[in-house]
Amino acid sequence: MSLLGRDLAIDLGGASTRIYARGRGIVLDEPSAVTLDDRTGKVIAYGADVTSGPTCRPVSGGLPADGELTRLMVRHFLGKVHRVPLARPRLVMALPDGSSPIERTALSDVAFEADARRIELIPHSFAAALGAGLPLGDCAGHMVIDVGRDSTRIAVLSSGAAVSTTAVPGGGEAVNRCIVRLVDREHGLVLDESEAEAAKRAAGTEWKPLNRHVTVRARDPGTGREHEVRLPVQEMYEASRQPIEAIVRAAMEAVEQCPAELAADLGERGAVLMGGGALLRGLARRLRASLGMPVRRVERPLECVALGLGRCVDDLGLVSRLRVTAGP
Repeated sequence: MSLLGRDLAIDLGGASTRIYARGRGIVLDEPSAVTLDDRTGKVIAYGADVTSGPTCRPVSGGLPADGELTRLMVRHFLGKVHRVPLARPRLVMALPDGSSPIERTALSDVAFEADARRIELIPHSFAAALGAGLPLGDCAGHMVIDVGRDSTRIAVLSSGAAVSTTAVPGGGEAVNRCIVRLVDREHGLVLDESEAEAAKRAAGTEWKPLNRHVTVRARDPGTGREHEVRLPVQEMYEASRQPIEAIVRAAMEAVEQCPAELAADLGERGAVLMGGGALLRGLARRLRASLGMPVRRVERPLECVALGLGRCVDDLGLVSRLRVTAGP
């Protein structure tokens, strides 16, 4: 193993990249971000080390939006966890359902150019289901809803196959923008994305109580001075209605595309909710009300896909079985 390199799984997300090492669990969890030099345009920081300079997020929807920056970022992250001189790791990664051959090749190229020895691509819906502990071979239906930073991916699985998959733009980032607009509209202040993200998480996931507040720090665009603002959680909830309703509609359409007997299964077994967006206040409640089925948030929503990929790393035979199930 030391000569060939470790077996690793990489969950390449729009918000964060997580790396799972065989036998060790998740060994890296850092923002999928790079900072560029103002003058030269070269990368000067990655992940947790990003600075206040121009910051780029090179990953979108689980795929490289900027192939070169993604390659540099992945190589940097691998260098932090794979300290075996001259050895090249074998990687397992999630491929978004419905990806084109060009997108599949682009993801593989990023891994190989980052010095991977071999790359195994697992359908994202399968990785999400494995991380949630769902039985892939079960003939009954299961729905997975992964609300990421810039997109939401929904799949219905049955008998080891994806019966229905869809992806819609919008996720946690869209909600953050709604909070930013709320602060601008009500207070005339500028709220940056990191503060909006913190406010969203501080609001919590529970529907009640409705009279709670979250305190954020926003900047006066004229003077540059910072001010503390108390945001009613109920107002944040109302402001984010549009992107959340788009997620709800997409989930409803996924159910409508299923055969009647499978839709009946979903009515009993329901859906699992994961991703950073699973922490949005009231999302599970809205989904339950609109879909008419149980919706539960997984125990570790942020790490669910990485844990599912990690199961493939820990059980190499599982990769082969999934490849047969998923097809070429």
